[in-house]
Amino acid sequence: MRILRTPDERFAHLPDFPYAPSYADVPDGEGGTLRMAYVEAGRPDGSPVVLLHGEPSWSFLYRTVIRELASAGLRVIAPDLVGFGRSDKPAEIADHTYARHVEWTRALLLDALALDRITVVGQDWGGLIGLRLVAEHPERFARVVAANTGLPTGDIPMPEVWHRFKDAMLSAPEVDIPRFVQAGCKTELPPEVRAAYDAPFPDESYKAGPRAMPSLVPHTPDDPSAPANRAAWQILTTLELPFLVAFSDGDPITGGMAPILMKTMAGAGGLAHPVISGAGHFLQEDAGTELARHIASFIRAS
Repeated sequence: MRILRTPDERFAHLPDFPYAPSYADVPDGEGGTLRMAYVEAGRPDGSPVVLLHGEPSWSFLYRTVIRELASAGLRVIAPDLVGFGRSDKPAEIADHTYARHVEWTRALLLDALALDRITVVGQDWGGLIGLRLVAEHPERFARVVAANTGLPTGDIPMPEVWHRFKDAMLSAPEVDIPRFVQAGCKTELPPEVRAAYDAPFPDESYKAGPRAMPSLVPHTPDDPSAPANRAAWQILTTLELPFLVAFSDGDPITGGMAPILMKTMAGAGGLAHPVISGAGHFLQEDAGTELARHIASFIRAS
């Protein structure tokens, strides 16, 4: 596996993101290791809250949420998925599989960091990975927050806007990462924020992760990842872990999942699930403070 690592100087001028990165090595699945990055804030002895980002963002997306949750006395850990942010970047699209991303993230959170009683917050791919981890290791988790995400099995068609995004990521000669993040936001991102989303990717050779991820979403019933996700659904729908559904009102990609999660997840019963108005797919950008306050209130109450 050929690995690329973004030079540190690319991250020298990140607005409102003062967190020093930490690193841990995880097995790459081929006999080597990958370096995964994460930032941490708040009380070291606080209840651990893991914030998992999606495609094509990185932990920078959660900067407002990190600040608010740390102020609430929680221990906040925001990793960069492999291929994103400051984490190592396998250079070939074929290096990236759904199963590998689940295992890489598991190795970081459960082995390297040895976290327990985790509150996991997953948005976009952060939910696809995080929900699998909860289903496969429920004893390590205390509660779940699903925010504009889901756990596709390919049995329900994906929306047309998602297919256009997938095709663009695979076929475009150049992938404009900031433009795709902006397209998922209701608010206008200032130039320095757009530059921060571009920082992990010095050139096209670093973008195998963003290019690969859309195609890894199970979107047909016979997708190779569909059986594992179906098995996860069977477990998740019986777990009594508190399960908060905190979606925005303006996400054309995942919006239809909110009522399904609220209805089917055993731990979602009896909870007041917020709908965050005026926010798009990347609700952390559009309404990060509001999202964080819902998360903090949920943790206090459960």
